[in-house]
Amino acid sequence: MITMKLAAAGRSLAAEFKNFALKGSVIDMAVGVIIGSAFSKIVSSLVGDVLMPLLGLILGTIDIQDLSVTLKAATPGPDTVVLRYGAFLQTVCDFVLIALSIFLALKIIFKLKEKLALKEAQEEEAKPDPAAEQTALLREIRDA
Repeated sequence: MITMKLAAAGRSLAAEFKNFALKGSVIDMAVGVIIGSAFSKIVSSLVGDVLMPLLGLILGTIDIQDLSVTLKAATPGPDTVVLRYGAFLQTVCDFVLIALSIFLALKIIFKLKEKLALKEAQEEEAKPDPAAEQTALLREIRDA
């Protein structure tokens, strides 16, 4: 009896998962994740290969990511303790630029959507209303 209930629950769970996985929103989300991953790589390359070398040149170092402070030098016992703040700065710059580029991309998309909606609304208003035309024609006939 219990095994039959478990088997039925397993089938309904599988059917639920199948319905969930085949919905368009899941596929859209998967496409968004893939595009987001590629976009992240582009922005990371922009930061790592273009902006950070320029910042390093301005600060007088070649690679920001190599900036560090040795807190404890190597001794015969424990290892060296190094604070790598350059790698942290690189990661913060990556995050800020990725967030900024996503913000700007979304702002452009929303602006385009707004323009499109406004254009559609204007086109809808510009269309003559058949009921109003018919009413005007009936008034003309009545007045004549």
